[in-house]
Amino acid sequence: MSEKITKVTQWLTKVFGDQTPPEYEVNTRTVDILYQLAENSELRCNEVSLLVEDLKQKAVEYQADGCYLQEVLLQGVGLSSGSLSKPASDYMTALEASAVVLKVRDTSLSSFVLAINDLTNEVLEAEKRDRLMERELTILRKKLGSILVMRRTLQEDLKKTLKIQEVENAKAEERLLNIDFLKAKSKDLSDRIKMMEEQLASRKMEKPLTHQAILEDSEKIAKLKQEILPLKKKLESYKDLTPSPSLALVKIEEAKRDLAAIDAELEKKVDIMNS
Repeated sequence: MSEKITKVTQWLTKVFGDQTPPEYEVNTRTVDILYQLAENSELRCNEVSLLVEDLKQKAVEYQADGCYLQEVLLQGVGLSSGSLSKPASDYMTALEASAVVLKVRDTSLSSFVLAINDLTNEVLEAEKRDRLMERELTILRKKLGSILVMRRTLQEDLKKTLKIQEVENAKAEERLLNIDFLKAKSKDLSDRIKMMEEQLASRKMEKPLTHQAILEDSEKIAKLKQEILPLKKKLESYKDLTPSPSLALVKIEEAKRDLAAIDAELEKKVDIMNS
């Protein structure tokens, strides 16, 4: 445990350098995790160091090969590195760099032409792809504009629909209130009709109180009034005569009874119509 803590402390000090390593809770789990990280870090650092050394070695080898090939090339054309002027040496360096960039097998003109043609084709293909992408981008921009217009239209339609829905809801509520009122009114009328029917039944009236019945009663009342008129005239004629008092009284009483009976029947009919 102490060895792991020591190694973790050394690793943290190395990683943070001049900065103070952060404090951590010293327990078995934390120390094991940090120790594993330290092991992996050292392993990775060793691998990177080996890779760097290998690359340095290859760079030295490539440089030696370059110098050798340069000497061979110069000897092939009857020249030496010391016999080249400064501009010629610069040209050779530029030629070498171009050959490296173009990745040609040699520095012959055909190799450079083929390499340049390949690069030209790649450039043309890249430009073609760029034009294609530009067209697709233009189409996408148009579609995006159409989508934005459609979205704005849908939002406006939604607002209109919500307003219409509010109006329809208000109308529906008003209809419901009217329906409730009509139901209550209908129930009230039904109750009143039932009550009137019960009243008619309690009065032992066989004929129902309908419009036709009222018309018939009105006709009967008119007929009774017509029947009263002769009796009234007859009574008036008795008043003008001077018969025996006893006979006159009998006739008068009979006429009064007939008149009272007719008036009672008339009042009864009127009461039925008013009720």
